[in-house]
Amino acid sequence: MLMLTLEIVGAVFVRQLEHQNLTTFKQQVELPTYIDNSLATQLNRNDTKKANRQIRQILAEVNNNNISEIRVVDSKGIIRGTSNSNNQDIIGQRATDSAVKNTLATNRSHSKNVYYQSSHDHYYINVVPLLSPNNTNNVVGAVYLRASLEGVYSSINSISLIYAFAAFITIIFSLGLSILISREITRPIEEMRKQTLRIARGDFSGRVNVTGNDELGQLAGAINNLSVRVEESQELSDAEQRRLHSVLSHMSDGVLATDRRGNITVINETALQLLDIDEADEVIGKPILDVLDLRKDYSIRELVEKDQEQVLLDDNSNKSGLILSAYFSAIQRESGFVSGFVCVLHDVTSQQKEDQERKQFVSNVSHELRTPLTSVKSYVEALSDGAWKDPEIAPKFLKVIQDETERMIRMINDLLSLSRMDSGTAKLNLEYVNINELFNYILNRFDMILKKEKDPKKKKYTIERQITKKDLWVEIDTDKFTQVIDNIMNNAVKYSPDGGVITARLVETHNHVILSISDQGLGIPRKDVSHIFDRFFRVDKARSRKQGGTGLGLAISKEVVNLLGGQIWVDSVEGKGSTFYISLPYMPYDEGDEWDA
Repeated sequence: MLMLTLEIVGAVFVRQLEHQNLTTFKQQVELPTYIDNSLATQLNRNDTKKANRQIRQILAEVNNNNISEIRVVDSKGIIRGTSNSNNQDIIGQRATDSAVKNTLATNRSHSKNVYYQSSHDHYYINVVPLLSPNNTNNVVGAVYLRASLEGVYSSINSISLIYAFAAFITIIFSLGLSILISREITRPIEEMRKQTLRIARGDFSGRVNVTGNDELGQLAGAINNLSVRVEESQELSDAEQRRLHSVLSHMSDGVLATDRRGNITVINETALQLLDIDEADEVIGKPILDVLDLRKDYSIRELVEKDQEQVLLDDNSNKSGLILSAYFSAIQRESGFVSGFVCVLHDVTSQQKEDQERKQFVSNVSHELRTPLTSVKSYVEALSDGAWKDPEIAPKFLKVIQDETERMIRMINDLLSLSRMDSGTAKLNLEYVNINELFNYILNRFDMILKKEKDPKKKKYTIERQITKKDLWVEIDTDKFTQVIDNIMNNAVKYSPDGGVITARLVETHNHVILSISDQGLGIPRKDVSHIFDRFFRVDKARSRKQGGTGLGLAISKEVVNLLGGQIWVDSVEGKGSTFYISLPYMPYDEGDEWDA
C-alpha cells in the first residue's frame, strides 16, 4: 500500500511538474507581438525580394536560445524565410507540415509536441497565423516555430530520479518500521489464534495474556471470556445431548431426524428395531425416502407439508414385516427456515390388524345374518302370496322359517358370549371338578343321542375312549367347559364319515391335563389350519351353512379355554382327519388336604 501510494503521488507530481514546465517553456518561446506584426507587414509587400531580406533580418534579431528554428510562410504555403542559416535552401519551397496547412486554412493557431525517433529528441512546434495590418480577417501567412524540449525533459527526469530515490529510501525505512510494528501487533494476535485453535479442539484451559487496555488487550480479554462461555455452553450442550440420547434410547417410539436435504442424521434404537436395521451407520447419511421406501409415493416437500399427518408404512415398506405409522414434523428456525424434519415411528400392527378384523367381523356378521334373513323373507313372501293355504307346502315353509330363526338366535347368543369375553365381563363359576368324570359324562350324552336315533338315514359313528382312571381335579367353569366339548364333538360328528370312529383321550402331564378329540373326516387344508379358530371362518362354507353352523363355535371355544388359563390347538392332515387338543392347568389335589389342614 505504501509503494502504491508513493507511486501514485509520484506519478501525479511528475505529471503536474511536466505540465507546469511545458506551460512555462511555451510562454518563453512565444514571439513578441511586434515581430508578428512586422512579419505580416513584410508578407503584405509586393516586392518579394526586399520583403524576404527584411524577414531574414527580423528573424536574425530574435534572440531566444530555446528556439531551434523559425519559419515564415506566406498565405500560399511558400516558405519566405527561416532562422536556420544552414537550411536557407528551403526558402521558396512549399511547406509540407500539416500544422502550417491547418493554420492557413482555419486561421487558428496549432501546436504539438513531436518526438523524433532517429535523434531521440523532443520538440515543441507552434504555428501562429499572421494577419494583415489593414484587415484583421485577412491571413497573409503564418509563423512556424520549433523549440527543443530536451532541457525541459532533462529537468523533469532529474527531479523524477531524485523522487524515485527518496521514495525507495522511504519504502525501505517504512518496511523495516512496519515489520517491527507488525511483530508487536501479531505476537498477541498469534497467541489469540493459538487460543482459538485450542478452543476449536475443545481445550478451554489456556488463557491469552492481556498486556494493555488497547484494542488488542480488549480483544484478548474478550477471547478469554469467550473461552469460559464456550466451555460452559459445551458442558451444557453435552448434558443436553446426553439427556436427549437417554430420552431417545428409552422411547417406545422410533425417532429419525434429517437435515434439510432429507438425509438421516439421528436414529434411535427403537427405530432400528422397528425397521429391522442392525447398525445406525447403515442408514446415517442416507435419504429417509429410501430408508422408509417412500420415494415412489412422496417427495421431501410433500412430507414436510404433511406436518402432524399420519403416513402408514405397511409390511412391504420395511424388512421387519410390521405396520408402522410415521408422523413428520419440520424443524424450523425463528426466521421460518426449514433446517430438517423429525419422523416419529409407531408400531400400529396390532391396531391395524384389529381394525381389519373388526371390519371383517362386521362384514361376516352382516353376511351371516343376511343369508337366513333373506331365506325367511322369501318364505314369508311365499306364504303371504297364498302358500299358507297349501297343507303340504305351508308346514315345510314354516319349518324352514323356524330353523333359520333359531339359527339367527344361536348366532346372536354366540356373538353376545364373544362380546362379553372380549370386554372382560364374562363371569366364570369356577369349581374343582373331576375332569375325567365330566368328560365321560359329556361323551355319554353323545352315545345316548346315537342310541335314541331311529332314523336310518342319520349318520352312524362310534366313540372310542382312552381316558385315565385317575381322578383329576381341575378348577373350571362346568357349563362353559361343557359348551367347548360340545362344539368340538358336534364338529367331529358333522365331518366324520358314516360309521367313522371318534377317539376321545384324556392324559395327565406334570402341570397340565390334556384332552383330545380325533375324527376321521376330511381334515383341514394346511393353509386354513392357522385360521380355524377365527370368527366366521369355515373350511367348506357351503357345507357348513347347510349343516346349520354359525362359524363361531371354535372361536367361542378358544375364548373359553383362554379364560380358563388353558390352550387349544388342532393337528390335521387333509383327507385323514383332525385332532383338537385342549390343555388345562392342573395341580395334583388330594381331597384329604383340606381336612388335614
